[in-house]
Amino acid sequence: MPPRKPMTEETCPVARTVDVVGDRWSLLIVRDAFDGMHRFGDFQRSLGMARNILSDRLHRLVQAGILETRPASDGSAYQEYALTPKGESLFPVVVALRQWGEQHLFSRDEPYSRLLDRKTGKPIPFMAPLDSRGAELLPEKTEVRKVPR
Repeated sequence: MPPRKPMTEETCPVARTVDVVGDRWSLLIVRDAFDGMHRFGDFQRSLGMARNILSDRLHRLVQAGILETRPASDGSAYQEYALTPKGESLFPVVVALRQWGEQHLFSRDEPYSRLLDRKTGKPIPFMAPLDSRGAELLPEKTEVRKVPR
């Protein structure tokens, strides 16, 4: 098997993204940050993961510019983790994963959480790529082309 190419040399945006946020724990930390969690202990209680793994993933997310550390909002000596604008731009990714899971991973009578619009209290509409006229864009209507230098 040939050695793996460093992700900084990878020309596929999906491959580079998965390298940064593609493991289970990183995406769940980002999800919890969107849900308002900021403290190490809160992430650990929510996810039930080992401290060393959580510490590693938080460090990686900070290094990637997805989270940043800041002094605790309650004035204590602790630090908090907050999404950066780069991290906040992952919101559509988290929503798309959530909606795919709602559609495909729960039985009809099984309860699950829903993402609601705070203003209306209604579930957010299903996300789908749209073409330039606003119609749903299906995979067979797309192609990948390399961007020239």
